[in-house]
Amino acid sequence: MAVKLTKMQKKMNYDAKLSKLLDHYTQILIVGADNVGSNQLQNIRHGLRGDSIVLMGKNTMMKRTIRIHAEKTGNKDVLNLIPLLVGNVGLVFTKGDLKEVSDLVAKYKVAAPARVGLVAPVDVVVPPGNTGLDPSQTSFFQVLNIPTKINKGTVEIITPVELIQKGEKVGSSEAALLTKLGRKPFSYGLIVQSVYENGSVFSPQVLYLTEDDLVQKFAVGLSQVAALSLAIGYPSLAAAPHMIVNGYKNLLSVALVTEYSFKHADKVKEYLKNPTKFEAATAPVCVSGTAPAAAEKEQKKEEPEESSEEEGGLMGLFD
Repeated sequence: MAVKLTKMQKKMNYDAKLSKLLDHYTQILIVGADNVGSNQLQNIRHGLRGDSIVLMGKNTMMKRTIRIHAEKTGNKDVLNLIPLLVGNVGLVFTKGDLKEVSDLVAKYKVAAPARVGLVAPVDVVVPPGNTGLDPSQTSFFQVLNIPTKINKGTVEIITPVELIQKGEKVGSSEAALLTKLGRKPFSYGLIVQSVYENGSVFSPQVLYLTEDDLVQKFAVGLSQVAALSLAIGYPSLAAAPHMIVNGYKNLLSVALVTEYSFKHADKVKEYLKNPTKFEAATAPVCVSGTAPAAAEKEQKKEEPEESSEEEGGLMGLFD
């Protein structure tokens, strides 16, 4: 016969379990668990078995254990988890690849109907087409301002209608209509909200950054540093090439309107004085032997034309 534990014993066991996990794992996914049932959570635990452990619990208990653990071990990094424990959340401790574990967690989603009072996680659009409902059900569509027509004894929706917008609460009419249509527009599962790794906390979107994304973000940051340095006149490694080019342009401008000159301005001045000289130098040069060859080709082209005229003349004589 199983021994029933008291609340105090349960709290002590939970505290010991969470402290042990904090000692052995440095990677944690903070996941939202709204509308996730016990059976679904059990399937998620089974799917993650091996490298990952899912731990749920009251936020107050988790925060208390984390604070006590930080005081005992001196590991102040775990305190960064406390601000993340808001709402219905859980912790996924893992030693595997964070991206792979995050993708695996996202796979375990279950379709759910739109119940009254739920906040819609996505937009719900009713597509046009035959609903299979008899004409007596048109009152649902009229309440929701959905244009319909009767086709072969059933109600048919004429145009697509956005029934529920993301973030709105599901009303009784919307829930009743979706139930009659047999639609389950929502899907629920554990949603990764934040990632904790060795004391650092970041968004789960960071896990999906590619090398191209990193290069692009680095280029944007570099351009901002260069722009700021140029604006305030502060020399930096990013702005140095632009400053040198701008300085050269200023010196060149002065040299062109005055008698002052320098090595890199002489060629520009010479070009402005006699541009035809440079045009002749850059003109395409004919390779020796190509001109006669081209002339021979033209003669060969002209010869058939002459022969055709002669043939035309002979034909004229026979006519």
